[in-house]
Amino acid sequence: MDTGLYDELSSSIGSSGLVSMVISLFCVAISWWALQNLKLDLVIRYPKSPQARLLHLLLAIVLGHFVAGFLLDYLGWSGQIRTMF
Repeated sequence: MDTGLYDELSSSIGSSGLVSMVISLFCVAISWWALQNLKLDLVIRYPKSPQARLLHLLLAIVLGHFVAGFLLDYLGWSGQIRTMF
């Protein structure tokens, strides 16, 4: 295999991974911020307890994961449109 092609492919995969990580962390942070407005005291007995904070974090991670997955899929699909024409 040509080393130039290997280096280009490796760089492309690395940058794609970095973009995915940044988008995922950004979406989790945005989800955390959005969930701050959610009134969990109606559902949780002790909203200031460590368990409630952990639940809040897990909800932010799950919601951020789904939003990031959508954005990354959309980014991939929009990149594939270039090959159509």
